Amino acid sequence: MTRKRFVRVLLTLAITGGCLAYILWQLDVRKTAHILVHSNLAWFGGAVLVMLAGVPPMAYRWQKLLEARGIRERIAWLVRSYLVSYTAGQVLPTAVGGDASRVYETARRHPGRLGDLTAIVLLERALGGVATLALAAVGFALAFGRYDVGAYLWIEGAFVVGTVVLAVMFFSQRARGPLRRFVPLLRRLRLARPLRSLYEGVHAFRSHVRLMAWISLLTLGVQAVRVLAIWMAGRAVGIELSPRPYYVMGPLLFLVILVPFTINGLAVREAFFVSFLTQLGVDKESALACGFLFFVVTIALALPGAVILAVENLRRISGQTSSGGRGLRRSESRRP
Repeated sequence: MTRKRFVRVLLTLAITGGCLAYILWQLDVRKTAHILVHSNLAWFGGAVLVMLAGVPPMAYRWQKLLEARGIRERIAWLVRSYLVSYTAGQVLPTAVGGDASRVYETARRHPGRLGDLTAIVLLERALGGVATLALAAVGFALAFGRYDVGAYLWIEGAFVVGTVVLAVMFFSQRARGPLRRFVPLLRRLRLARPLRSLYEGVHAFRSHVRLMAWISLLTLGVQAVRVLAIWMAGRAVGIELSPRPYYVMGPLLFLVILVPFTINGLAVREAFFVSFLTQLGVDKESALACGFLFFVVTIALALPGAVILAVENLRRISGQTSSGGRGLRRSESRRP
């Protein structure tokens, strides 16, 4: 492990530990544990099923974006890759680690297309962000005059500005001129070639307006349904709120946990739940229990990928053992 990576891991662990210590210090841990132990398993199972139901549509979206760049892949394998990426996201930095896993695995199946594959996964993430922001706007419209969520407008505003800047940078023809000024610096940093490949891969989609439009609608629909998983996690721990406030909180939660400050968003996610739900009259312990239970939902979502990897590794080991055994028998048969 390089010194830079070691420092980054150390800082991540320190921030995660600090956030957890602060949350636990502020709350009654025994009460939170009691709420979790007595949570409703039916609501929890419903939350897991809702999250799993979003995988095939997302795999289909990925397939269509790949086809637009001339890359053919089976939907079954793409679903498998999505499930494995959820497993990778538990040990790598949040959703970014899962995206890296998908890029790596797909690049092994399509050599020489790393730039296009990275660009497509980045574009998927950007479309997801746009859909989430649109959903957040709907949520705020629903919350207007009912909930005090003014502080969260700043978070949404920051993501809106960042999304607009990235959209202009990648899709505007006029932006190419100013971006060329950074080429000498990027060459010195040895980043010019990979970043140019990434840029060209995303920029190529500016001619696929219809594809981008309906894929954005598909993403919006999936995100809207997945918000219900957060509501179900709340119902599982006894929070009697309608889905409406979760359509304010959910989109922002999806955006916040993308920032890899802590391991798999741990503590950041729980702090967000406590901060938001306590404004709606929910006690801190129930809010923390809801956040932690939603974390358990994401763990459950990662289990199919873990099983897939385990089965594949066992088959690989079994195949290598069989090949070794056949080779040994052949060598023995050749002896006089």
